[in-house]
Amino acid sequence: MIRKYAAEFVGTFLLVFIAVGAAVSGLKSAGVIAVAVAFGFVLIFVAYAFGPVSGAHVNPAVTLAMVIARKQPIVEAVGFWVAQFAGAIVAAGVLKFLVSKGGVTDETGGLGSNAYDNGSINLTGAFVFEVLATAAFILVILMVTDKFATAGAAGLAIGATLTAIHTFGIPLDGTSVNPARSFGPALFAGSHAMSQVWLFILAPLIGGAIGALVYPLTRHGGEAVGQADLTTSD
Repeated sequence: MIRKYAAEFVGTFLLVFIAVGAAVSGLKSAGVIAVAVAFGFVLIFVAYAFGPVSGAHVNPAVTLAMVIARKQPIVEAVGFWVAQFAGAIVAAGVLKFLVSKGGVTDETGGLGSNAYDNGSINLTGAFVFEVLATAAFILVILMVTDKFATAGAAGLAIGATLTAIHTFGIPLDGTSVNPARSFGPALFAGSHAMSQVWLFILAPLIGGAIGALVYPLTRHGGEAVGQADLTTSD
């Protein structure tokens, strides 16, 4: 069990440190597509590296979906949530250090935190986007990791989906679809980011639940089948 929690901690740390870090250091200079690709590529790496250990959820919304889909016991899920948030907080702390003491210019202006008052979207729009984007993301994860999917291709499909979602969402609210990814940077970005982070925790969790509930409707006989592991299937 400790190995699973460690994998979730390290995997979430890498996702936030490298992918959110790509936004912090290069959102303006490299552009939205480059940051979106960074998120997708990091998740692909994490999926194949840690999938055999913990399933490489690295996202509380994914873990919630696995509980709802009866692929994971709630007791284990609580440990995953603690590890995921801890990994995101530590990674955001390192990014904060690089910006404040390491000479790194923060091109996001908020340590890569999410926002719904940036002139590109409002609270309602951000909530709807995050719910639907997360639901779609979760649905893809569940579908490509079940026993009908092509073995070994799940990581690529999931990473590509996350890239597409970020390409759409970064100009809107920075894209969350992951409560831990949002909470870590917001914690170090200040009170303004923290006042809005509730949306980027709640909406992805609702989206994760919706994705898990829709998933059985797409399967033969209405049954949810398969594994929680992001890289393997029966």
